[in-house]
Amino acid sequence: MDASKKVTAYIEKHEKWRDELSKLRSLFQQTELTEEVKWGAPAYTLNGKLVAGLAGFKNHYAIWFHQGVFLKNEEDKLVNAQKGVTKALRQWRFKEGDPIESNLVIKYIQEAIENCIAGKELKPKRKKGVSIPPLLEEAFKKNATLASAFKKLTPGKQREYANYIAEAKREATKKSRLQKISPMILEGKGLHDKYKNC
Repeated sequence: MDASKKVTAYIEKHEKWRDELSKLRSLFQQTELTEEVKWGAPAYTLNGKLVAGLAGFKNHYAIWFHQGVFLKNEEDKLVNAQKGVTKALRQWRFKEGDPIESNLVIKYIQEAIENCIAGKELKPKRKKGVSIPPLLEEAFKKNATLASAFKKLTPGKQREYANYIAEAKREATKKSRLQKISPMILEGKGLHDKYKNC
């Protein structure tokens, strides 16, 4: 299935926001951006670089700008979806009944395109190494097979597991999480693999 059909299928699946997502799509199609599908949602690229996308959610639909941190946002439409986590990405969220101001949407898209052409990009800082919580460290000392399987995982998967244990507040929760993830580690799976598109 080509990208255009995939985007159409995505919009059809979001019945509540079908008309609104279709309207936003038509605005993107007026630009030089290439329509693709990334992470299961419509995305718009320029020379292979992500510029923007759109998505439907339960209580809102949104445009996201991959390097939105560089947009002027004079009309104060953009939000950081995860403060303290998201560095560059910004969203413009629409709730039921919110008007889609076509000229304003196009203005934001054009500015995002200009920023992309200018090379404005905030690259994520890669974390070096993984901080292993004490409970996981103890488990590795007791079970060499578990330790070996953990070392074979990608740094991202290792980090997911380490954070999963470390974020638990109570010791009992940490232990129950360790029991849950041990078989997954031995199978070479990531904590969130079941949510990722294959």
